[in-house]
Amino acid sequence: MENRIAGMIIAKRKALGFTQQNIADKLGVSFQAVSKWEKGLTYPDVELLPALAHELGTTVDALLGYPADPLTVYEERYKSEEYYWGLKPNDLCYEIMRLRPPVRPYRVLEIGCGEGKDAVFLAKNGYMVTAFDAAQSGLDKAQSLADKSGVHIDLFKADIRDWRPEQQYDIIYSSGVFCYVEKALRKEFIDSLKEHTAAGGLNVVNVFVEKPFIAVPPDREKSESFKKGWLSGELFMYYHDWLFRKNDEIIFDCMSSGTPHQHCMDILIAEKKA
Repeated sequence: MENRIAGMIIAKRKALGFTQQNIADKLGVSFQAVSKWEKGLTYPDVELLPALAHELGTTVDALLGYPADPLTVYEERYKSEEYYWGLKPNDLCYEIMRLRPPVRPYRVLEIGCGEGKDAVFLAKNGYMVTAFDAAQSGLDKAQSLADKSGVHIDLFKADIRDWRPEQQYDIIYSSGVFCYVEKALRKEFIDSLKEHTAAGGLNVVNVFVEKPFIAVPPDREKSESFKKGWLSGELFMYYHDWLFRKNDEIIFDCMSSGTPHQHCMDILIAEKKA
């Protein structure tokens, strides 16, 4: 177990650009203690493991070498008082407002709302928003943000991998979440979204795509869905029978883990014609 923990500490610390002294300062221990952990000479006290996992952006299970469910990782990340993704609305929210200005209370579903920044933004601008996420800690922060903003959002907990819609929506929106849908389920999943989109409605979605010239992000967790990542254009093909309002592929810089890295993403806004 010691060598397994040692390897995880080293890998996570270096991915985040931390020194042994940085970790020591955050945990209130000596850098010699961290050094011994990484050499496999000793291992952290049990009471230090949650704090160590938090500082390294992972979970205790992952730190101990047990495979972590990639969606439950966010349960830990969202427990911080800070907002992991910040509070600035995604640019796609402004695209929604441009294409479907809130002249009436459009029914919006956000899939994987995280801590609620986009759901709250859309609700503040007059949309009827329903949103879900797999992390209860994220939903709690989303509810708090909605309360502070004086808006109502129908929030519920669900896992994108086994949830399917049961009612109609005018706009279905999701950012950075489709990557967790395994390849064998993608067509059935997207078909269900299309079926539950009202005529003239929009699906506004994006997905990370694989590129051999872009390094694996430091905060990317191992999962079967990621092992069979999305290919460029794959998302677009599932919507070949809809009208494309936007289809684009971008490469962008990201600091979500505290370490500079890049992502490649396909972005789609598709309209369901009557």
